[in-house]
Amino acid sequence: MKAIKDNFSGYSANYATYRPTPPPALYDFLYKQVAAFDTAWDCGTGNGQIALKLAEKFTTVYATDISTQQIEIAEKRNNIIYKTERAEQSSIPDNTIDLVTVAQAVHWFDFDAFNKEVERVSKPNAIISLITYYLLRVNTEVDKLIDELYWDITRPYWDKERQYVDDKYLTIPFPFKEIQTPSIDIELNWNLEHLLGYIRTWSGLQHYIQQKNEDPVSLLRPRFEQIWNAGEIKQVKFPLFIRTGRILK
Repeated sequence: MKAIKDNFSGYSANYATYRPTPPPALYDFLYKQVAAFDTAWDCGTGNGQIALKLAEKFTTVYATDISTQQIEIAEKRNNIIYKTERAEQSSIPDNTIDLVTVAQAVHWFDFDAFNKEVERVSKPNAIISLITYYLLRVNTEVDKLIDELYWDITRPYWDKERQYVDDKYLTIPFPFKEIQTPSIDIELNWNLEHLLGYIRTWSGLQHYIQQKNEDPVSLLRPRFEQIWNAGEIKQVKFPLFIRTGRILK
């Protein structure tokens, strides 16, 4: 089985603070596909952002992640079962899951083993949704600096699995009956500090810092400040790429 990669335990608090979460439109779409609301599985839950939303609708939510540090800071609910375990080897009982969600995580998994696990734990005709967001967009000037940070400076330092995100998840094996998903974006209002804090959660940027012992965000900060005033709020948009399917058994 594929070796585990944990790129996020070392900065779990920043991850919880700065990472965006899907908008209500995503849940509205998914809930229209689901036949029952007994049990959901948020796999690769991180700090539990999506699990908390699912817990508002489902009787029970399993929320699993390989990072103990992420699980520890997740907000707890009586109907959320948090567990530190691999996506490919969960302790979830057979034929119990109505909805599987995986946000910004499936590209790290062993695809064949994970898909077998999904089939094992899911009820017939359950729904699975693989969710990723891509480079945020602000405006022409800011986008140019973000692209420079990503493509020109940090891209060689990302793990090879990042290519699946660049491919919009279209190259990930998906042996389920695909359902057309509407176009959905995450739209947020951020100041410059939030933007730079988010960029520092990039695993590729963290690899860059570890290998070169310098922070490219700090180096580019003066250029960001020339086009983004202190305290100014701008709308940022994350395009979502989503693959949703029905699990036929």
